[in-house]
Parts: sequence; C-alpha cells; structure tokens
Amino acid sequence: MGCASSIHISDRVVYHSGKESEEPPHTHSHTHTCTPDTGDRSSAGGQGSLTELQFGPMKLNEDQLQVLLVFARDDAQSSSFISACERCGFGCSVCRTPEAALECVLQKSPDLIIIDHRHPRGLDGEALCRSIRAVSCSHNTVIVAVVKRPDREEATVMPLISAGFNRRFVENSSMMSCYNELLQLHHGEIRAQIKLRACNALFTALEQSQEAIEISSEDHIIQYVNPAYECMMGYQCGELLKENTEVPKSERNRPDLLDNISSCMLRGKEWQGVYYAKKKNGDSVQQNVRMTPVIGQGGKVRHCVSVNRPLNDHNKTEKSCERVQAESQTDIPQSSKHKDRRKGSLDVRSTTSRGSDAGSSQRRHSSMARIHSMTIEAPITKVINIINAAQESSPLPVAEALDRVLEILRSSELYSPQLATKEEDPHTNDLVGGLMTDGLRRLSGNEYIFTTKQLHHMTSHQTTPLSLNDIPQCIAQTMENEDSWDFDIFNLESATLKRPLAFLGLKLFSRFGVCEFLGCAEATLRSWLQNIEASYHGSNPYHNSTHAADVLHATAYFLCKERVKQSLDPIDEVAALIAAAVHDVDHPGRTNSFLCNAGSELAVLYNDTAVLESHHAALAFQITTRDDKSNIFRNMERNEYRTLRQAIIDMVLATEMTKHFEHVNKFVNSINKPLAALEENGGSDDEDSVKSVLTSPENRILVKRMLIKCADISNPCRPLELCIEWAGRISEEYFAQTDEEKQRGLPVVMPVFDRHTCSIPKSQISFIDYFITDMFDAWDAFADLPNLMQHLDNNFKYWKSLDEQKLRSLRAPPEEHA
Repeated sequence: MGCASSIHISDRVVYHSGKESEEPPHTHSHTHTCTPDTGDRSSAGGQGSLTELQFGPMKLNEDQLQVLLVFARDDAQSSSFISACERCGFGCSVCRTPEAALECVLQKSPDLIIIDHRHPRGLDGEALCRSIRAVSCSHNTVIVAVVKRPDREEATVMPLISAGFNRRFVENSSMMSCYNELLQLHHGEIRAQIKLRACNALFTALEQSQEAIEISSEDHIIQYVNPAYECMMGYQCGELLKENTEVPKSERNRPDLLDNISSCMLRGKEWQGVYYAKKKNGDSVQQNVRMTPVIGQGGKVRHCVSVNRPLNDHNKTEKSCERVQAESQTDIPQSSKHKDRRKGSLDVRSTTSRGSDAGSSQRRHSSMARIHSMTIEAPITKVINIINAAQESSPLPVAEALDRVLEILRSSELYSPQLATKEEDPHTNDLVGGLMTDGLRRLSGNEYIFTTKQLHHMTSHQTTPLSLNDIPQCIAQTMENEDSWDFDIFNLESATLKRPLAFLGLKLFSRFGVCEFLGCAEATLRSWLQNIEASYHGSNPYHNSTHAADVLHATAYFLCKERVKQSLDPIDEVAALIAAAVHDVDHPGRTNSFLCNAGSELAVLYNDTAVLESHHAALAFQITTRDDKSNIFRNMERNEYRTLRQAIIDMVLATEMTKHFEHVNKFVNSINKPLAALEENGGSDDEDSVKSVLTSPENRILVKRMLIKCADISNPCRPLELCIEWAGRISEEYFAQTDEEKQRGLPVVMPVFDRHTCSIPKSQISFIDYFITDMFDAWDAFADLPNLMQHLDNNFKYWKSLDEQKLRSLRAPPEEHA
C-alpha cells in the first residue's frame, strides 16, 4: 500500500563540516563558557563532531553535547566536572545563580544539567530543578543532583526524583570519577532522551499522515490511533484511548481469515489483504489493511501496527496526491512545505508582475492552489472532504443530496436552530425564539426580517452636506494618502497630538457616507468619535486610539477591494467601520488571561469568557446611547438598528483569539474553496454561482469576521518601519504585563515576554508563522492583496535576519549596518 504523504523528520540541522547551523547564544556576565581542549576525545567524539545513532530504521545525528553546571561557588567538585567536560569534548557552561541557570536553559537547551545540591541554603537545588522542569524545552534534559557524602545512614532519593532529577551523584572531586560519570550519563540516560525526542518526531509524523494507523497490544487492546483513523471510523479525538478498548471486530470476517491473521502475527510475519473493520455506528466497511507485528521484550510480539485504507479509495487517494503535488510544483516556490517563511505560501514572482491581466490571473490561480493545500485541518474540514470524495462515485440523486448536506455543514451558524414560520407552530416558534435567539426574529436562512429597501434608506432631514473644512490644514495634509495601504498612522498620531481616531474617523466615515446612512449630523458623529477616543487608554503602548485608528484604516482599505464590495451591503460597511473604531475601547493593556487570573471585575462579570471583547462591545453602545448629542443611532428605525447592532457585536467578538482558527477554517471551507472550485470548473452560470457564494447571509458574516480579524492584526503586513514600531509597542505592553504578574504573584501568562530575556524577532516570527500566514493567505486569495503579501514576506525576512544574528532587539545596532 502506497503512502499518501511523504514525511521528513530531522533532529538538528548540522552542516557536513560538523558545525551547527546556529551559533550557541552568548552567555551572560554571570555565566562562563568552557571550550574543550585538544585532549583525548575518543570516547565522546570531540568538539563539533557528529555522531550517528541508529534508532530502529531511523538515523539520528548527535552533535556536541551541551552541559550546564550550576554551582554557587567555584570549588574542587565544579573544577573536576569542568575538566571532565573538556576531556569528553562536551560544551560546558557554568552558572552561579538560579536566575542565570534558567536563562541559560531557555537560550541553550542543554542536554545535561548538573546542580550542586550540597548546600541547600546557598543554592536550593530542588527548587531550581522544579523551575527548570516547568520550562517546556527541558522535558528531554537529564538533570543530576550533586549531594553530600552521607555521614550516617543512606538517605532516600525520592525527594530528588519528585523534584525532577534523573539521578544523583555523591560528591567526589576526582576528575576521573566525574569523567566516568559523564560517560555513563552520555551512553545511558542522555542517548535515551535523544531517542525519546525522535519518538516525538515519529508520532508527529503519524499524526500528520493521511493513512489511517492503529497500534494495538498483544492482547488486542488499542494503544494508539491517529486522527485519520478516528475520522475514518467515526470516533471523536481520544475516544478509543479512554479505557482499555479492544480493537472493534466485525462479524463479517470469516473465521479462517481471522485464524490466518493470528497465525501470521504469532510467527512475526506481516499480513496484508482485505478486511472488514467495524465503525463506531456499527457499520462494517471493507478496507485494504496491512498488519505488521512488532517484536519487543523477550523476543515476543508485543504490538501490532495496522495501516488501513477504504477498499474503494486507493486509486482516488493516489490521484489526489499526485494532483496536489503537481499544483505545489507549479504554483509554490521550492521548499514550500518548510515552515520557515510561512510555509512558502507566497509566490513572489506573481505578486511583482501585476501589469497585465495574465499576471493577475496567474496570481489568482496561485492563491486558489494554496487554498487547496492549506494545512488548516478541523473535524468539519475532514467531514466536508469525505463527502466531497464520496460524491465523485455516487449516483446523481445521492450526489444532489450530498450537495444539500454540504450547504448545511458550511453554514456559519451550524448549531443554531432554524425556526418554523408562525403559521406552522406559533407557540413553539415564540418559545424557542424567546429562549434561544438574540431577541431579533430570523427567517430560516438566518436573514433578518426587514427588506433590502429598508437597509438602504436615506433620512429626509439630512440636508446639509458633510464638510471637513474645519480640520486643521497640517492634519488634512497628513491624511491626504489615507486611501493607500502604506499610510503612516504614526505621522497622524503626532500631528493630532495622539488623537488620530477622531480625525481619521471623520474623514473615512464621510467617504463611506456613514452619516447619510445613519441619519445623523456631522456634529453628532464628531462628538461620538471624540467620546470613543477619550475612552481609549493613552497610557497603553499598543492598545490605544492609534491602534483603533490603524484598524479603522485597514478596514476601510479592505472595504474598497472588489470582492469585498461584491459581498457586503452598505449596512455591512457601516457596521465594519463602527466595529473597527470601537473594537478595543477601554482596553486596560492586559490580556484576557491576566484579567481572569487576577479575578478582575470584568472577568467575573463575563464569566471568564471573551472578557475584553464583551466589554468593548457593551461599553461602545453604553457610550453611544447615554447622550443624545453623540448618539449616532438615534434616528435609525428599530429593526435596522438591531441588525446593525448585532453585526457590530459579532465583529468585535470575532477579534477574540481563542476562536481564531475556527473563523479562518469556516472562511476557507465556506468561501475560499467553493470559489476556487468555481474558478477551476468555469461554466455559463459561473457568475451567478460566484454571486451566490459571495452574498449568502452566512458568508457575509464570515467575510465581515475575517475582515476585522485581518485588520486587527495586520501589523506584520504593513511597511517595514510601521511593522517595527508596532512590534515594539506590543512587546512593551506584554513586558509590562509580565512585570505586574511577577510583582503580584500571578501566573505568568507569557513567560517569553520578559523584558530582560525576550527576543522580539523570535516572537514576531512565531506570531507570523502561527497566526498570520494561513489567515492572510486565505484573505489574499479572496480580496487580492499582493502588496500586503510582499510586505509580509519582507518583514518576515527582516525578523529572520535579526534572529540569525542572535539579536533580540527591534533593530540591529548601528555598526551592524556599516
């Protein structure tokens, strides 16, 4: 059976010269580093040498071992370990304080840590070991405690084991004793940990594999199943591993077949053939199965590995794999599957050649190809993919029925009830409507009751045209290029004395005709903008009114893109602009996790759920409605106001990051992929089909959520200088939170944002890789944003270059540019 995906695993990237691809981080003033001498290294391989280990069929590269010695003072014992490290050819660092040791662990991830535990009052070895074990990068580190030679009876080692030590070393200042201890550790625990790291890589490969894989014990108890197996057999994640679950057996397998399989397993031979598997719902499905016995302790078969594939899926999967590979080779630059630089999802050539229609078409095709191969994978995605695959070989009536199923699954309100009309059952309709909806009646398509004519009315009393003549000329000149993505919000911040939201809001709201739509006077809008801006905290480095103005600018820019205009109505545009302006109002400069940990009033009020986002939305409407002079909604018809209010709330809540991947997933599966399929297939009714995808009520909601999410965290897609300034501001805000958490004894939510140790380039690289890449690939495929993607590519390379230089600051020092 062929593999559905090719998986490459590496341990550390090492050049053939024996040098690591990255220099070890510089040690701090209280940390000293030893360089191995040229003595006998026959047992350890010497500095920079590369040893190959064999772990089953897997080859592991073991480069120079890194040792951290933690001794409060220099004595004969520490000197002996230093000499022993030199003789072994190990890299060796010495730290005198727990703080320096923790910093070294974070920077160097040593393979072996030796802690002096002979004088707990001077250096509490157990407390330090617990702190080190709390750091994720230490899980495969061997930690040894140096203890005093016992005067009387031997003490138990359980306190050391409980603290996280792997073993103890009874003090012995003989260099040969320390040397022998290092050799035993190297060839014992340390190499075992290297193999455990390799196991993590292997299990990652299994988790990502498209093959359905099951591992069972000799007693047929399931030990492991990968996501592909759970999906194929209809189980929830982890459901088969909760108890000692036996492998489900189907009654449709012949007894002689089962005997044959058992015989092969007992003899240690592989079996391959057609086998009935039992799904969770009781159905029996034929599968191509390859069962391989694994010999374990005592030379007996201890495990059985089964690789399963539906009987009718082999050729289809192979062809699908070939098609995706062909698309990748055509549209994505080399090394495209490597996570370094956003999984290579940007085709730079296509973004820089937009002078012709052909170039635009080519880039659009590239974007759609990327959408097909995006790594976002949620259970609903798998369900949709399975149904799509089943449609290919189904009769017409079944295929049409599956089309209807797909329409339901792609709904943005998958778990919301669809209410009947009053004529059918008024009592049930009223009861469910009162208890389960937001108070505004909806039709079965989630469309609001009032008509399009009501949405686009113009109030009759708005007679005077809007004017921006009273804006000072210096500010007006600063805003002249506000329709450009490269607009410098910080120039406006300076020109307006940190009041950019009121001025930019007045101009953008005027450009989009917001006052005409709402039926309010310009004075009312100006008063509202001033009240909203005053409710932002100017003391916040990042979450202040300049950020709100920046998000408002990005929102207005996105609203002008052709695809977005095709999808949204005027009421959606107004909702988006208002939501952008208020989305972080009264932000305290601390995260939701901080507020929950601190037991703040807001966290209690909102039950620790979307605390800040709920507060922003609620306060925005409180500020707006408490004074008629600034109530921009005062003249709206009730139902229209409720629709606008609901849209604003939904967009503000969408900025909450815990549902980030859910929002992106829904956008990709409900909008990107259907549009990509329509573009690939073509046809006479193509235009109507595209319009149907773009303008359905559910998809309009998804577009608005995606729009404000992208506007909210678009900093990495801004020109480099703006990107750097924003990175500095958010880092400073996170540093201040970490300082306060330590001061108040609260859990440190983001330990990496310690102002003394944080690498800002690394934090930006991680943010781009984890949150920005897939989201902006999807948004670019929809809205066509080559300039943003080029900025993103340039900014990523900038942060990467700083990181490769081992720099932790926003910029390289001046001499670096000489």
